[in-house]
Amino acid sequence: MIELFQMGGMLFMSILTIELSMVLFFTVKAFSNKEGYAGKIKSTGLLAAITGILGQLIGLFSAFEAIQQIGAVSPAILAGGLKVSMITTIYGVIIYMIAILLSLIIKMRK
Repeated sequence: MIELFQMGGMLFMSILTIELSMVLFFTVKAFSNKEGYAGKIKSTGLLAAITGILGQLIGLFSAFEAIQQIGAVSPAILAGGLKVSMITTIYGVIIYMIAILLSLIIKMRK
């Protein structure tokens, strides 16, 4: 897990982890009968998904820039780079799924 965190890039993976913490914080607040936190949970989850996609796009841009400078690159190296670039997107989408599920649970409780 720590290896995936480092491979995904410390900046975006840290931001995504903070967003996950915010989702969990808003969930705790919502379970303590505070109003209006279900929307904040979903919004923060969506922000995490968008952050993950942004991390992937920046990673792909950097990779393609390096490929352009080097020239010919083997398909295996290209596939490995594409796989690594998807880590932030996967993490962001997982956070979004968690946020959607938690907001549904909160809405069902009411």
